[in-house]
Amino acid sequence: MSDLIISERADKATVEEGDRLMPKFDQDGLIAAVVIDFKTSEVLMVGYMNEEALKRTIETGEAWYWSRSRKGFWKKGETSGQIQKVQEILTDCDQDALVVKVTVEGNGATCHVGYRSCFFRKVVNTSDGTVRLANVEKEKVYDPKKVYGKN
Repeated sequence: MSDLIISERADKATVEEGDRLMPKFDQDGLIAAVVIDFKTSEVLMVGYMNEEALKRTIETGEAWYWSRSRKGFWKKGETSGQIQKVQEILTDCDQDALVVKVTVEGNGATCHVGYRSCFFRKVVNTSDGTVRLANVEKEKVYDPKKVYGKN
């Protein structure tokens, strides 16, 4: 457990305009973290942090998250080498969401299916009224089967 102290929630004025980090974690103890490329501002992924993952991120300068599916911590890139080096963390006015600006080591990819960004598809409304997804990234950065042994 980290020794880093994150302040308890306080009155609205202190939360919204004060100088203390007082994150508002949801009912599951999590806060959303929108991860963007430090240089380009491209959205790479959305992850979730609990208090300990946030503390680890601040202390180590590398992004840590709480996996909702595995119910455990994960350091982004620990297996793949795509470590996210944190350059800056921003919080919104009521401190219930974070923006984490990173540089990505390794091959520069973030998505576990091989694309640079997890947001590699866009929503397209077709002429026949169906909604489809179309890739905005044309090529994968890497083959996940070679890194993880599966998709």
